[in-house]
Amino acid sequence: MLTDISEHPLASHYLTVLRNKETCSEDFRRASDCMTRLLIAEASRILEVDTFTVETPLEVTQGAAIKAGVVVVPILRAGLGMLDAALEILPSASVGYIGLERDEETAIASCYYSKFPELTDVQRVFVIDPMLATGGSARDAISQIKKLGANKVTMVCIVAAPEGIKLLNDAFPEVDVIAGVVDRQLDTRKYILPGLGDFGDRLFAT
Repeated sequence: MLTDISEHPLASHYLTVLRNKETCSEDFRRASDCMTRLLIAEASRILEVDTFTVETPLEVTQGAAIKAGVVVVPILRAGLGMLDAALEILPSASVGYIGLERDEETAIASCYYSKFPELTDVQRVFVIDPMLATGGSARDAISQIKKLGANKVTMVCIVAAPEGIKLLNDAFPEVDVIAGVVDRQLDTRKYILPGLGDFGDRLFAT
């Protein structure tokens, strides 16, 4: 299932900051953090909670806490730009890492690093990557995660292309995709249009 939050006024605002080629790295990072918080809050709607009673200053009422077993997996390197904000929303989450590098000519990604916590009995794995373009990196990351025993996976991205959504849905129809916005298409270089350029380069000023 696809959820696109671009109609949210705050999402629309921060997406515009990210798209603007005149946005400096500092403002780009701030907008990325804000978008990530919105996306993780939306993605977290499906999380399970434990309920218990809690005392307010006035009386006893019912409370809730997120059940253990949430894992956040950034796809390196651009996914690192979403990690801190994701952990602000889910501070008790464990973190896994997967490094996938895309060949600029073929657009095929190869894995150069991976490290994960135990995934067999986790409640939910959130894979985070700002750009879901061809979908190859997301598909490869989720494939590795599922091989390690995770059954409930959600893909969280700031900008997605229809091509990437289709590829991911064809490979893993059970995986939810939470996107800031779904853009028009990929260009011949596999960049998203209208997009926002190379997210990692703009985030890290490289």
